[in-house]
Amino acid sequence: MKWDKGYPCTFAIAILISLNNGVDARQNTNTSPHQETAWTSERKRSFRATTKDLWYHGFNHYMSHAFPLDELSPLSCTGRGPDWENPGNIAYNDVSGNYSLTLIDVLDTLVVLDDPPGFQNAVQNVLDWVSFDVNTKPQVFETTIRVLGGLLSGHMFASRPDQPFYLPWYRGQLLTMAYDLGNRLLPAFSTPTGLPFARVNLRHGVQRGESLETCTAGAGSLILELATLSRLTGDDRFEKAAYKAFFALWNRRSDIGLVGNTINIWTGTWTLPEVTGIGAGVDSFYEYALKWYVMSGEVEFLDVWHEGYAAVMRYARSPDGHWFRNINIHTGDQAYATIDSLSAFWPGLQVLGGDVQNAIKSHMTYWNIWRRHSGLPEVWDAQFLQATSFQYPLRPEFVESTWYLYRATRDPYYLDVGERILRDLIIRAKVDCGLTGIQDLRTNVRDDRMESFALSETLKYLYLLFDEDNPLHRDDSHYVFTTEGHILSLPKEVLKPMSRIRRKMRGEENYQCPLYEPVRDLSPDGTISGLIRGVGSRADVDYARYLIGLRSQALDEHHWSPDGWCTIPEVDLYSFDFIMSPGGKMVPEDPNPGPLKLKAVADGFILHNVTGIRAHIVSRLDRKGYDITKLGPHAVRTGQMVYVNDSALWDPLPDPRPTYRRQDVQLRIFLDTFDPALAAQPGASSFDGETYVMAYTAQFGGDLAALDASDALRFGDWEGTEVQRDKSNPLGCKPYEIDFNGNAVLVHRGECTFLEKLVYAQDAGASGVIVVSDEDAPINPSASSAEITAAGDISNVALVLLPYTVGKSITAMVDAAGMFGYGHVMFAVDTEAQTWTEGVIDPTPEESGKILYINGYPLLNTRLMI
Repeated sequence: MKWDKGYPCTFAIAILISLNNGVDARQNTNTSPHQETAWTSERKRSFRATTKDLWYHGFNHYMSHAFPLDELSPLSCTGRGPDWENPGNIAYNDVSGNYSLTLIDVLDTLVVLDDPPGFQNAVQNVLDWVSFDVNTKPQVFETTIRVLGGLLSGHMFASRPDQPFYLPWYRGQLLTMAYDLGNRLLPAFSTPTGLPFARVNLRHGVQRGESLETCTAGAGSLILELATLSRLTGDDRFEKAAYKAFFALWNRRSDIGLVGNTINIWTGTWTLPEVTGIGAGVDSFYEYALKWYVMSGEVEFLDVWHEGYAAVMRYARSPDGHWFRNINIHTGDQAYATIDSLSAFWPGLQVLGGDVQNAIKSHMTYWNIWRRHSGLPEVWDAQFLQATSFQYPLRPEFVESTWYLYRATRDPYYLDVGERILRDLIIRAKVDCGLTGIQDLRTNVRDDRMESFALSETLKYLYLLFDEDNPLHRDDSHYVFTTEGHILSLPKEVLKPMSRIRRKMRGEENYQCPLYEPVRDLSPDGTISGLIRGVGSRADVDYARYLIGLRSQALDEHHWSPDGWCTIPEVDLYSFDFIMSPGGKMVPEDPNPGPLKLKAVADGFILHNVTGIRAHIVSRLDRKGYDITKLGPHAVRTGQMVYVNDSALWDPLPDPRPTYRRQDVQLRIFLDTFDPALAAQPGASSFDGETYVMAYTAQFGGDLAALDASDALRFGDWEGTEVQRDKSNPLGCKPYEIDFNGNAVLVHRGECTFLEKLVYAQDAGASGVIVVSDEDAPINPSASSAEITAAGDISNVALVLLPYTVGKSITAMVDAAGMFGYGHVMFAVDTEAQTWTEGVIDPTPEESGKILYINGYPLLNTRLMI
């Protein structure tokens, strides 16, 4: 391709900045997978209009044929409410309470669709027709999220004068109705544990013989609506009830941090088979932990989210990182290899929690199931690669996650996903009198029911996906979508500031999410094309399709290229526990360390004696290492530090080797021609023309620890050594046809031994070899004594190994330098850097102190003080 003349410098500077800051400085330049159908603004508006038409097709037929009943029966063109003849028909009676369910559920969808007259008419119809003095027994959870949430959201828009949905004649009637409904739900919470009964009669309260079993999601996903009701009315009973129920569940989590699926509300014991996952029965418990923190700022809910998410990622996530299993809450062992459709909300929640990369992986699984069935079956068996329950009642969870991922990545890949969803819905679900659920995705046998969430969530999220200009996308307030898709936020005057005592106890905290890093177009040997590609070009896309047993389709093959490759994911542990000791000795745990051993300080903790302290270690969202989140009984909050002041870490360890050679060195990477004007490029404010990376040394060749004392070893001397590549010999496994004249040669791991790479480079006049690994794990290249002897005198050349992630960027720098001729990439060994077995110099030069490594993992919120 042709390069613009002004591009090379900004490109080179971006690579160096990415090494310094861990953030790509370039704009996301993802392009559409199909140039002939690029996602222009006009095309997005066209799909937005089609989605809007589909929504009104369902809503208008509900108003014509079903209102004031709860739901539309689109095949028979009638409405339906509770099953009066069969009170045990919970499939209908749990949601149908004879209160015009669909109308209340869609109030704020009319806001999203920018329909003020429609919103006003809908509010008036609710006031004219709806009463909660009805002899019905709906589910507490469903009534709360669909009806109470709909009333509260409608009230907020009708009463706020600074936006187009304000109704001058409105006097808070929806809030009054919500308060009436909340009072009718409160009797369900009158249990010894505070966990509510699953169902309550809206006129008579809890009836004799009501079931004592409820699910975690049903009892623990009420805080958004009930607490909002309390804040708006000043009656704190609702918030207290929801708060007590939430923590009644969390405080009964297992020893490994997992909540169960179902529980006895009277005794507080988990019911058999004591399994958990991220889908039906548990799902929205985690969602409400994070979202109530977003709304209210109450950090104890964020603590639950962090700890719960770490436990799920540790135990429920599959070994390949692409799907989530149902597991035993006590052991973490797999119970079932099934994926239910409700769990498709999880990628969206991961995005909200800042873990975009893992969200992309989990979304791929649901996307391929959808593509295989043109819908998302209720249950998918991951072991036998087939659906076991083929219904699709137009659930919203997969669409919701697709919207979240598009807003986070702005990758048109997700618009392609939305296009497929919309086309499938029109073909499969649109009938003359509305939209139908699908009873069997194999035959498209339809269900005579349009669930209210089809309009309140599914088409709402699909509309937002195509609506770039929606005001919600410019709203940076703390609003959230509830688990039913209702828009809730709290006025500033009802927010509760953290108390002075609690703030002092928690210390300083800092919550930030990493920027999304798109796919870089690099081939296995590190060659760059200068493009940033979208999700469809990820190396694990074909693996995700293989997991579902789906054959390639045109959309897949468009991303294929001769330089493409497929990878089998290797997933690091997301979290683990480690009982610390100097030298890695086995020691008993000290569950309650005293202040002489572990002491709280203003910005974290100081650890005077590591022996026996259990550290809970969790992966950072930026994937650059790990943080300690718990020391013994103490939680380590985000932004806090753990200072290690244990001199025993420096006690000499027995070394069976006859000589000691440093295992890693710090390299200073810089350009020999650097224009200070480049520092003025956008995003380059912290760049000073160099960066530092860690490299692993070989156990043969010249010893870089003696670099200053050696006259013969010129590899990485203080003046700098130029880095060169020979693209005709990228692996360095054959004789070179050029003379490197004392420069270092950059090669990639593979095909031959490390020692052979060094010998070939020495024969070509190189001072040494920099090898780019194919993984990020630390490796010190070695060889047998016989092999080293056979290689001859290699004391004047050296070899180091770069981790894969760092090596990719260095390779890109060298290629860019050669392509554009703006200078040479140089490196020098930082001989002043010291390394230890337990602690390693922080690779950021300006950061004071050292960081602790445990089992090869960098703990980035630690600092060594000795």
